[in-house]
Amino acid sequence: MRFLDEEENDDPLLSVVNLIDVFLVVIAMLMIVIVRNPLNPFVAENAVVVENPGKPEMRITVKQGQELTRYESSSEIGRGQGVRAGIAYKLPDGRMIYVPEGQ
Repeated sequence: MRFLDEEENDDPLLSVVNLIDVFLVVIAMLMIVIVRNPLNPFVAENAVVVENPGKPEMRITVKQGQELTRYESSSEIGRGQGVRAGIAYKLPDGRMIYVPEGQ
């Protein structure tokens, strides 16, 4: 019975080495996820991330350098204290024309 004589299969250190290999693979996968994230803190680029677009719980996250700003939508339709400044028209070729209001 050859397999009973081999002591290499009973070595507990081999299972520890296998666990270390698994942890290294998991750490490598997490590093790839962090690098591919547009809001990565190690990248100096600006980014805009829209979560749940077009839905009531839509959120917009804007990254400018190291600063993150989060905007959350509300159920209110555009209201404010502004005044009408003019009218915009879209031409058939796709151009936009803005006509200011007369003063």
